[in-house]
Amino acid sequence: MPSRSSARLGALTVAAVCSAVSAVVLTSPAHADSVRVHDIQGTTRISPFAGQKVTDVSGIVTATRSYGSSRGFWLQDPAPDDDPATSEGVFVFTSSAPKVAAGDAVTVSGTVTEFVPGGASSGNQSLTEITKPQVTTVSTGNAVPAPVVIDEDAVPDAYAPQGDPAAAGSVNGLALDPSAYALDYYESLEGMNVRVADARVVTATDPYSELWVTVKPWEHRSRRGGTVYGSYDAQNTGRLQIQSLGPAAGFPQADVGDTLAGATTGPLDFNQFGGYTLAASSLGTLDGGGLERETTRRQSERELAVATYNVENLDPSDTTFDRHAAAIVDRLQSPDIVSLEEIQDDNGAVNDGTVDASRTVAKLIDAIVAAGGPRYDWRSVDPVDGQDGGEPGGNIRQVFLFNPDRVSFTDRPGGGSTTAAGVVKAHGKARLTVSPGRIDPANAAWNNSRKPLAGEFVFRGKTVFVIANHLNSKGGDQGLTAQYQPPVRSSEVQRHAQATVVNAFVKDILAAQKNAEVIALGDMNDFEFSGTARILEGDGELWSAIKSLPRGERYTYDYQGNQQVLDQILISPAIRRGGDFAYDSVHINAEFHDQISDHDPQVLRFRP
Repeated sequence: MPSRSSARLGALTVAAVCSAVSAVVLTSPAHADSVRVHDIQGTTRISPFAGQKVTDVSGIVTATRSYGSSRGFWLQDPAPDDDPATSEGVFVFTSSAPKVAAGDAVTVSGTVTEFVPGGASSGNQSLTEITKPQVTTVSTGNAVPAPVVIDEDAVPDAYAPQGDPAAAGSVNGLALDPSAYALDYYESLEGMNVRVADARVVTATDPYSELWVTVKPWEHRSRRGGTVYGSYDAQNTGRLQIQSLGPAAGFPQADVGDTLAGATTGPLDFNQFGGYTLAASSLGTLDGGGLERETTRRQSERELAVATYNVENLDPSDTTFDRHAAAIVDRLQSPDIVSLEEIQDDNGAVNDGTVDASRTVAKLIDAIVAAGGPRYDWRSVDPVDGQDGGEPGGNIRQVFLFNPDRVSFTDRPGGGSTTAAGVVKAHGKARLTVSPGRIDPANAAWNNSRKPLAGEFVFRGKTVFVIANHLNSKGGDQGLTAQYQPPVRSSEVQRHAQATVVNAFVKDILAAQKNAEVIALGDMNDFEFSGTARILEGDGELWSAIKSLPRGERYTYDYQGNQQVLDQILISPAIRRGGDFAYDSVHINAEFHDQISDHDPQVLRFRP
């Protein structure tokens, strides 16, 4: 089944890997005879024969992959050794459709290569392969080696060993301990035939025909059937990606909480889009869990409802306007203020200098009215062309929608794409110098990233300051399955700088008016327990209100089997102290295969 995950984006020999991490020394001869698969795999992540030629490696073909750029077959030795650290399977990269079939007994001669999916700069672990193979079929119709059953008893609770400080934190040269660490356990099965049974889906089927299951049913289970990622030390060891070696048309369209009933069997692969992956030659049957989209309650007359919603690169050419409108009207119950992220300009990704987004916003407002909602008014500030990141030509930005029958916006002219909003004190109250306005847009923290949008709203005579954010993405961070443990989160540097700027602006408001009601909300692209959240919260200037929910309900996004918080609504002490607020993460997208955005919207209700 063709998939992004089959793309070979950077094959490296072990010499290049060693040069990058200085962790492994080649001691093998340039040519090796009579080696077995477990000899090739060895007891670390890097083959002791990497970069060397091997001859007549024997085994049974367990599965083939005849599509994409990673074509080949998996070879497994039916006579394993007694070392649990050495895998008995290996991928043979043929580059073209393999001429063998499952059940063939073959011998393979070729070069042992360590392929790093995504290239060395990704920090990914490598996949041991035999490349440039010469394959001889000995017999056909043999029994495929019985699959190793991966279940909650087999997978250790600890995720990964600490990387070797002498190798820049890499685990490549460390001896595998499959009884102690989940990543070592999976590595010890690399290339082997494995099986999961009756596995619950914890990330829905994506557009690339892949999903995630857990083999640990009770590991940080959410109320709706997913697996919650609650700290950097709780990576959730039972997660496993599932792909299929069959046609894409037959892949199950699964939601979170569904089950792949029966056995799902195939070789254990490794790719850049999630790490260890069961490439299924036989898929279980989809057993629906009946998950339904949530609906929040309507705010009372005296409650102000404020929401944040990432609408994922919305532009006039999209076909999702009616569904987004129904989500806002029916699922979110028409909040008084909606902060939208990823509103694109009027011609989307056409890169011609257009920055105006009035057509995009008007089309959404009209769809909301058609869905039975209010005719929202709106405010925003156009970005400088090409300066706010996101899809090239799209010029994404944050937009305030507000219901003029319930809320008024305080307009103060002068705000622009390069004009910084300030805070002054007037008649004992804080006020913005421009509204709407952008926060310190010339600051280097916002290079190639969205600038926060600040505005003043009035509800029942009370002023509420709202800051709409879309912080720097996590792109470039090393994955949880990286060879470097703990993984490097390089994107945090810019996000921390951005959080510092936002917190300083909130401090200015509170310095002018201690009891000001301030909300900073949006796609923060970081967790509620992260350093970014701590910087935003500062010394109590703000507090992430999603932490008012039980831990099993704290998520807005679902990524690689981990339900996690990326979208947040942070509140100032005047809102928090009263305790008269309600927070809801409204699960309408992230858990479903037919999502219209990859984010779930968030709603805060309180009485100013």
